[in-house]
Amino acid sequence: MQKFFSYQPGAYYSDALFFLSIVIHRVLPQLHRVVLLDSDLKFNADVAELFTHFDKFSSSNIMGIANDAQPVYRHNFHMYRNKVKDTMVGGPPPNGTTGFNSGVLLLDLDKMRASQLYNSLISSQVVENLSQKYMFKGHLGDQDFYTLISVEHMELFYVLPCTWNRQLCTWWKDNGYADVFDQYFTCEGHINIYHGNCNTQIPKLEWETN
Repeated sequence: MQKFFSYQPGAYYSDALFFLSIVIHRVLPQLHRVVLLDSDLKFNADVAELFTHFDKFSSSNIMGIANDAQPVYRHNFHMYRNKVKDTMVGGPPPNGTTGFNSGVLLLDLDKMRASQLYNSLISSQVVENLSQKYMFKGHLGDQDFYTLISVEHMELFYVLPCTWNRQLCTWWKDNGYADVFDQYFTCEGHINIYHGNCNTQIPKLEWETN
């Protein structure tokens, strides 16, 4: 997986840690459900509420993950998008295959273990074929893998509401995608988890001042 979803050996997301979630159902055989969280998060709700989203999984969903709030995959799929003009790959929500951000992951390990489809996709040959088909080269670890397989197997994923992974990074707004940025970045409702990705400062919350 590392050679497909990291920029180069030694790059930040090349470390094995950023690929652990893909096979965690094999690493932790005694556990049933796991929530994986990035370290740059701030909660604005009870974490128990996050766990209730496991109950919203369909029979085919094996994990919960939020869309990426920037057009990063619009960019990473740009060669395919230029070739297939009417594709929704890399497009904004609600109708596009937007791509994922793995800062908050709900993993049903029992369903991951039981899914023949999912386990068949954890293969360098399968990933290489999909990468060539969609002209994709990732650099963000596990979320690249989930994004790539979601193009053909969206049924594996429960899309976590953006309020449970409110990403604050706006890098792509100033780097070529200002015209479409808000289609990806907009997130309405009470924010339950703030995600200060790309070293973005998280605002001070009400509970911190009380």
